[in-house]
Amino acid sequence: MKGFLEDANYSIGLLDEGATLADVIDNCIYEHTHSGKRAFYVGDLGKLVKKNTQWQNVMAPIKPFYPVRCNSTPGVLEILGTLGVGFACSSKSEMALVQDLGISPENMIYTNPCKQASQIKYAAKAGINIMTCDNDIELKKIARNHPNAKLLLHIATEDITADEEMNMKFGTTLKNCRHLMECAKELGVQIVGVKFHVSGSCKELQTYIHAISDARCVFDMAEEFGFKMNMLDIGGGFTGSELQLEEVNHVIRPLLDVYFPKESGVNVIAEPGCYYVSSAFTLAVNIIAKKTVEYVDKLLPSGVEQTRNDDEPVFTYYINDGVYGSFANKLSEKLNTMPEVHKKYKEDEPLFASSLWGPSCDELDQIVENCLLPELSVGDWLIFDNMGSGTLGEQSTFNDYQRPLIYYMMSFSDWDEMQDAGIASDTLMKNFFFVPSCIQLSPEDRFSTAA
Repeated sequence: MKGFLEDANYSIGLLDEGATLADVIDNCIYEHTHSGKRAFYVGDLGKLVKKNTQWQNVMAPIKPFYPVRCNSTPGVLEILGTLGVGFACSSKSEMALVQDLGISPENMIYTNPCKQASQIKYAAKAGINIMTCDNDIELKKIARNHPNAKLLLHIATEDITADEEMNMKFGTTLKNCRHLMECAKELGVQIVGVKFHVSGSCKELQTYIHAISDARCVFDMAEEFGFKMNMLDIGGGFTGSELQLEEVNHVIRPLLDVYFPKESGVNVIAEPGCYYVSSAFTLAVNIIAKKTVEYVDKLLPSGVEQTRNDDEPVFTYYINDGVYGSFANKLSEKLNTMPEVHKKYKEDEPLFASSLWGPSCDELDQIVENCLLPELSVGDWLIFDNMGSGTLGEQSTFNDYQRPLIYYMMSFSDWDEMQDAGIASDTLMKNFFFVPSCIQLSPEDRFSTAA
């Protein structure tokens, strides 16, 4: 199963019903322990199929447009393309990746709020017309470089519980929308819809009510200027939880039925990114160094009783991946997963205050500030789940960083579901090979593509 991120040729291990994700991780760790301890991902592409079915059951007819920046690995993009998902691209390289899949330009939108002129020209040449805009300078830039552009006005949302600074950074006010429409009319640029985005950290679903109401105001405003609006983009912020998806749908469905009914001809789309890929990928890392450090209170996780004896050691572990690689999101947000120890240990084995760091020896390269772990050794493995979103496909700036391998897998039941739905293309089928349960495969056997 070829797994280099930079290699567009990849394979997907098709697991029989006796094999599990844990079996795949065990086998890969066994191989890496003997061939070179390199960090690696295991991606369960069947979860993408399940997430898409869940979306269709709960959110249809809202069409998903997947933000490529969340995870641009070839297996993810090809599976989602096969499922009929659209793509939201933020750069020329992302547009090119999606184009290589044979995706129609009508199923792509250019969502970067701050676009380079050269990339606007690339979108124009590729026939990617739908793009977002939230200010007059950007509007003029688009008018100069893409005469056929169809704009979605990105309006700001008001969320008192989420990051207010981020809410102010992107999106325009209702008052400024009138000014933008006047400019667009003068420049001969089409405005075809509205976009807003509610952060996944937002706990107040009332934000959606305000945003959809504001969008309706913009649509009404557009009629005064003669613009024919036909698209509403409700953005991302979907965490991947079915409960959250149902809660959002429960709030927005009545408003959409009133403000944007089917007979209005308005197509409602969304940009679920983490929703699709976060839970689909598990990361395995190896401990490359270990230190015993002086005890400080903050090394203990919050909520853990301070019952530690003064003579108990506190450990710092260094692993072969960090914030200059798979944990890049840690620089801007809280890590939403904690490590699991791969090796077996006794239930009554003592746990010690520990911290985890990446390989760069940089003060920023801290992955987990504090956690409780059994005493580990150099060469032991740690497992992080929910690692599918944010950095897969990104380049590292740390010179000696080896990008993790990716091993794709899918169960027979998920594969059958794709076939039953008639969405398993001949091109995609060539990437699959059979992996029997309970069999250790050599790297040559495991990574070869079935004929």
